[in-house]
Formats: sequence, structure tokens, C-alpha cells
Amino acid sequence: MRIARLAVEAGVSPGLVHYHFDSRDALLAEAIEHSYERAGDARVAPGGDDGDAPAAQRLQAMIEQCLPADRALRDDWVLWVELWLRTARDPALRPTAARLYARLHEWFAATIAELAPADADRITDRALALIDGYGVRVLAGDPAMTLERARAEIWAALRDDLGLG
Repeated sequence: MRIARLAVEAGVSPGLVHYHFDSRDALLAEAIEHSYERAGDARVAPGGDDGDAPAAQRLQAMIEQCLPADRALRDDWVLWVELWLRTARDPALRPTAARLYARLHEWFAATIAELAPADADRITDRALALIDGYGVRVLAGDPAMTLERARAEIWAALRDDLGLG
């Protein structure tokens, strides 16, 4: 039923969606891959990830791009949450989740390594966990966790890890 509704909202027939995707899990995997690619395009677009900016400034921008700050990012977050729920119940989607997290880890680790080369992998894992944890509370509308507070809490933890004072 949800596939039919999504197909209609996208302006295609449900039959066409069923023809191209064997299951809802296959559709979800493709949707989240597309979401990640679209976000990647924004990261490398002009005004996106400024490679000339100091690493700490780039890291702050990266965190911002990974929080549910606007409608498009909130929609992406809903896909991620759906992926987390599905992978908890069905191991078939776990390779998709692992692949996407590996790409996200690689993106963050490249910048974090400029600030803390010896601990880049550990700090990257912590950064992603902080973004996921605080971000889901923002997405859920937790009144105790505003977007501004999530940004501040994530940055405070990472700033200490990175020795930025």
C-alpha cells in the first residue's frame, strides 16, 4: 500500500515501481542510495564543501549537512531511520547500511585526520554516533533537543576530542 502511495506522489504508476523493484527493501535501498548521492552532489557543489577552508570549519559544515536542518535533510533522515529499523529486523539490508556508513566514515575521516591523525577513525566513529543520536532527537521533535543544541553538543564533544579548546 505504501509503495502505491509513493508511486502516485512521484507521478509514476505503482506497476512501474513493482516492475523495477523486487521488494520494498530493494526500493528502500535504492532510495537511500539516491539520497546519499544527492547529498554527495551538494557536498561537492560550489558553496558546498570548501576544500580551502580550515579543517575545523569544514568539519562544522559537514556536521551541519548531516543534521535534519531543513526539509530535504529531514526527508533524508526519515530514510536513514527506516533503514536502521529494517536492518534490525532483516539482515538483507545490512550490506547497504554498512556501505553507506563506510562512505560517510571515509568522508568525515579525511577531514578529521587533518586535525587528529592518530585518532581519526575513533573520532570519526564518535562524530557519526553523536550526529545520529542527537539528530534522531531533533527529527523526533524532542523539545529538550533543538537543532541549535544538537549542533552545540556535537561540536563541544568533538572540539575536546580534537584538542581545539
